[in-house]
Amino acid sequence: MAIESDKLRERLDRATTDLDPPYAVVDLSAFDANSAALADRAAGKPLRLASKSVRSRELISRALARPGWRGVMAFTLPEAIWLVRAEVTDDVLVAYPSADRGALAELAADPALAAAITLMIDGSGQLDLIDSVQAPGQRAELRICLDLDASWRPLRGVHVGVRRSPVHSARAAGTLAATVAGRAGFRLVGLMSYEAQIAGLGDAPPGQALLAGAIRLAQRRSYRELVARRGAAVAAVREHADLEFVNGGGTGSVAATSADPAVTEVTAGSGLYGPTLFDAYRAWRPTPAAFFACAVVRRPTPELATVLGGGWIASGPAADSRLPRPWLPAGLKLVGTEGAGEVQTPLSGAAAATLRIGDRVWFRHAKAGELCERVNELHLVEGDTIVGTVPTYRGEGKAFL
Repeated sequence: MAIESDKLRERLDRATTDLDPPYAVVDLSAFDANSAALADRAAGKPLRLASKSVRSRELISRALARPGWRGVMAFTLPEAIWLVRAEVTDDVLVAYPSADRGALAELAADPALAAAITLMIDGSGQLDLIDSVQAPGQRAELRICLDLDASWRPLRGVHVGVRRSPVHSARAAGTLAATVAGRAGFRLVGLMSYEAQIAGLGDAPPGQALLAGAIRLAQRRSYRELVARRGAAVAAVREHADLEFVNGGGTGSVAATSADPAVTEVTAGSGLYGPTLFDAYRAWRPTPAAFFACAVVRRPTPELATVLGGGWIASGPAADSRLPRPWLPAGLKLVGTEGAGEVQTPLSGAAAATLRIGDRVWFRHAKAGELCERVNELHLVEGDTIVGTVPTYRGEGKAFL
């Protein structure tokens, strides 16, 4: 493992020798290998790419060109419109309901956009908002997907998972489907459910055996409950609409979600970059493919090396799991009293004593696409050569959140 780490560091250092940190790179061989591995895990069901986990048009297109991938799950409607107009894809599911009146008006006024983009709803209020922007009969018919809450509620008052849709039961899904079917100007085409407590929660947190056991038990029971409830919800919705797709899952649950007979497609994205959160999964761990480099600028003691910047913290609960991880050279650690800082990050560990002023330290981000909110471009590496440099969403001036 140490030899492999040394070789990776040497490759990345040689490829970027003329660049001044901070900068970010994507190792294309690892990116492509992760793409293929995810498709294999989907077992023949198409993968819908979660764009928020990639945030680069060129890399989204690269993944979509590979076998097993079809369509995008966007995180906002303006992003979906941009991706369609840029001819990245003609099949976009917007993952969250939109209250962007300008984007809704643009969608409603363009039949081509309306045919390519599917809106997410979890209540009639979102339909009312759309109608207030452009009345039915005066707009293109809009494609609708229902968001079925996939959280596990084993006991009254106990909620395991994220808080998304109010639609939790098969009966509620059927009722909302009937509402959509009865409204002019809408066509119900899909159902989505994201099992965050399975797909987004690592079942092997390091050094926490008891917690790991509890997570695995909860995930097994949650999965059994969801398969039954999702199947019933799909049946209830199909009484009112001919569904084109049933979407579920994420990188952490591709194999499990694809095994659900009610699901027709699975979402994935983070596994293409392989951020540190996925180091805590047993079933499959992607090969790290995305890195950012910072330069050593001071040596406060012989045992410490300090890099400029480095505090690229991920969203979510304020915890160590959201900190970037110094990855190369192997054996570096954040200093507990300072962590990853806004302007400097001191590092300890055996490797710190070997670093000189000007050396690069390679970090991995905790979450996938959020790395791209820190840089305008990604340098694409094959072997020890940069073979291309592509803009991130930020680099194209696109702030979609």
